[in-house]
Amino acid sequence: MRYSAYRIERARLIEALNMLGPGFDVRVPPHLETDESGPGENMVKTFMFPQPEVLFTFKKAPPTADDVDLLREPSLPHTTTLLFGIRPCDARSIHLNGLAYEEDTYFWRRIEGAIIVGYLCKAVLSTCFCQRVGSGPDDTRYMDVVMMDVEGDHDALLLHGITEKGMIFLSQELGPLLIRCGGAKEEIEQSLGSRQYPKDTNTLDTLLSSDLMALYNAPFWDQLKDGCLNCGICTFRCPTCYCFDIQDETLGAKGRRIRYWDSCMFPLFTQHASGHNPRGGKIFRVRNRFMHKLKYFPDRFGAISCVGCGRCVRDCPVNIDIREVLDNLLEVARS
Repeated sequence: MRYSAYRIERARLIEALNMLGPGFDVRVPPHLETDESGPGENMVKTFMFPQPEVLFTFKKAPPTADDVDLLREPSLPHTTTLLFGIRPCDARSIHLNGLAYEEDTYFWRRIEGAIIVGYLCKAVLSTCFCQRVGSGPDDTRYMDVVMMDVEGDHDALLLHGITEKGMIFLSQELGPLLIRCGGAKEEIEQSLGSRQYPKDTNTLDTLLSSDLMALYNAPFWDQLKDGCLNCGICTFRCPTCYCFDIQDETLGAKGRRIRYWDSCMFPLFTQHASGHNPRGGKIFRVRNRFMHKLKYFPDRFGAISCVGCGRCVRDCPVNIDIREVLDNLLEVARS
């Protein structure tokens, strides 16, 4: 019988991770040690989209008999990436980005070679709004293993394997320091059932049924763009912003093609070689960012391209709040 749930003493968690062999690339966010609720540093985005990412190397000189490869893709490391202790919002960002990157082999080679251990939130921060975009602090989807605090026992954590990959990881890799839990399912359901988080199930339906041009031509965009600096920090902090640019770097006869983060908030992002820019004005860039997340992406993929982590709310230097933009769009949609 393969057990799916275990307990572990919180004090032995780091010891357990240190037991993993060289075949694991372990990534643990800072909030795991401080027991801070809500999302912290966005290590998941840097895993999904390395900065920069080498697509292939190349040579401009004719090949020799000893080296006939003109183009060569980088070899993948022979390790399993363990994303340990990430919050439900960040786990969901992997799923949402996967919708847009469905045919991107670079993206999926990383994701398929990873194990996702999620850590459910005990509370929400003032900037969190995951409930409004189809998720919640106790969302166990998109994880291989769910980790949560044990009710009434601050010194213990509960680990529950959801996928086959997750159950194998717990039983074979962390097994020596884990205590098998026979009635874990009931304990999890009891713990989750004691949490009361308001959820908005109507937001997505309203956005999907709304008229595209009515939202596009809404009058509030003009006022919103006045405060925006177009600094791009919202896009770099957002786990579901995936705009990129591609450049070739050369040194002598050798070079590499890299993909690196870019931002739709930057004027040069959409500038054509002719000099024409379809989003030359600030209002076009501000509107495009929010419309993509709250209308274009939902219309195409059936989900809001936002996980409600609140990082953009927290870090915007001029206090632009995507929740207010969402409220404005819903007001227009319902009018």
